[in-house]
Amino acid sequence: MQRRVVVTGLGLVTPLAIGVEETWRRILAGESGIRPIQKFDASGYKTRIAGEVLDLNAEDWLPKKQVKRLDVFIHFGVAATRMAWEMAGLPTPLDGRLGPRAGCIMGVGLGGLQSLEETIPQVAAKGPESRVSPFFIPKLIGNMLPGVVSMEFGAKGPNTCLATACAAGTHAVGEAMKVIQRGAADIMACGGAEAVVTPTTLQGFGSAKAISTRNDDPARASRPFDQDRDGFVMSEGSGVLILEALESAQERGAKILAEIVGYGLSSDGYHMTAPDPEGDGYIRCMNMALADAGIRPEEVDYVNAHGTSTDLNDLTETKAIKAVFGGYAGKLAVSSTKSMIGHMLGATGGVEAAFSVLAIRDQVMPPTINYTTPDPECDLDYVPNQKREGRVQRVLSNSFGFGGTNASVIFAEYRP
Repeated sequence: MQRRVVVTGLGLVTPLAIGVEETWRRILAGESGIRPIQKFDASGYKTRIAGEVLDLNAEDWLPKKQVKRLDVFIHFGVAATRMAWEMAGLPTPLDGRLGPRAGCIMGVGLGGLQSLEETIPQVAAKGPESRVSPFFIPKLIGNMLPGVVSMEFGAKGPNTCLATACAAGTHAVGEAMKVIQRGAADIMACGGAEAVVTPTTLQGFGSAKAISTRNDDPARASRPFDQDRDGFVMSEGSGVLILEALESAQERGAKILAEIVGYGLSSDGYHMTAPDPEGDGYIRCMNMALADAGIRPEEVDYVNAHGTSTDLNDLTETKAIKAVFGGYAGKLAVSSTKSMIGHMLGATGGVEAAFSVLAIRDQVMPPTINYTTPDPECDLDYVPNQKREGRVQRVLSNSFGFGGTNASVIFAEYRP
């Protein structure tokens, strides 16, 4: 019999707040974390807005000596993991019995880009005379995040990093579930982290015409499924979940927030950045998650959509949801929390998985804000502008990434 996997901890670092409850309160209030960029002078760029994390003191979450040796994305990821760890009631570090049965899988899109941008000009200017930190490479590589989690918390089981662009966090959550189901671990920290609000990414995404230029109204710039959407808003942060085998959680007396029951993944095999216009990859991904969960489409109450606020993604995701859910699609609540926090790239799947769990915990569906001009081709119920209370027993969360890589996970209300 397949092991059941439950959620016992959550951690969030977002542009709205540092912490789960305050971030969630502001999400349900429909507040936006998008503002003019403050971390560097963006005045000369076409896009001058982002979702920045400005108030995280890394020394509150990591030893001071470690802070200087690690990139900002690792600061975010360890902070979110520590929150989730504490919520789950796990000891730090784990003892000799639990340690080898606990692991970590994290999703990262671009890794230590801030450290890279700081170092390249030094080497370009001084060549072999440049003073490069011996910690430069460890700062840069994505798998240092799960590595540091292992060291900080004593999680000595499966440990890996996924770099599947904007689907990475969701892939990490799904793969962590499978690790527990097949018995390779009992406890897994999973999710994603990203810190790439930098001049290079701003110029890169701007050149691709992928990001919003609504600089005069930052809070209204991210507008998924709205006819006037003009691109996603780049963001940063981290979302981490603690997944646990049901018997392990019961043995520890842990509070169970929800159960994770389904995981799907697929590839479009179509284009580097654009989705298959018919949504073939999205459709197969959601259907796989439903089959894995052993549920019918009409048993899903809410979809936390990828909903990036780009023309192609929102249209394609809408088509795919209609194809998967058929006549039930019009009765299904679908919303994009990216309308409030922007797009965190590799971190977004972990953050949105946490929101999905909280929707079940509190029986409420977060809104899609800035939905003012309906797009005739995007005609689902996007929970416009205000939260909606209602029965939430099962939630499907989607993430789709560059390269055509797709991931969906399904969470359910826990029933003994």
